[in-house]
Amino acid sequence: MSEFLYKLHLVRGDLLRTGPTESEQAVVAEHFAYLQGLNARGVIIFVGRTLNTDESTMGLAVFRAESENAARQIMNDDPAVKKGVMTATLYPFKVLMQGS
Repeated sequence: MSEFLYKLHLVRGDLLRTGPTESEQAVVAEHFAYLQGLNARGVIIFVGRTLNTDESTMGLAVFRAESENAARQIMNDDPAVKKGVMTATLYPFKVLMQGS
């Protein structure tokens, strides 16, 4: 298994300041449930987001996959990416240190 990171950015940069639409809120809920499912399967190493609310805000998902193609599929299957609420960029990644 290899490690990967996908970085998420909101398509609508002011979403955190102005609040999500009903459809965006539903997609974000699906996104969170998707990540919870990956976590339950032991795929996720960690997930988080920055706390700023301007256009530079981002989320990170660090996870394990068999290959880059499998990792890209995991990223592209994220409902937030699939439904256009967020864009994502995939990176090969290596966890060097992990706290307890």
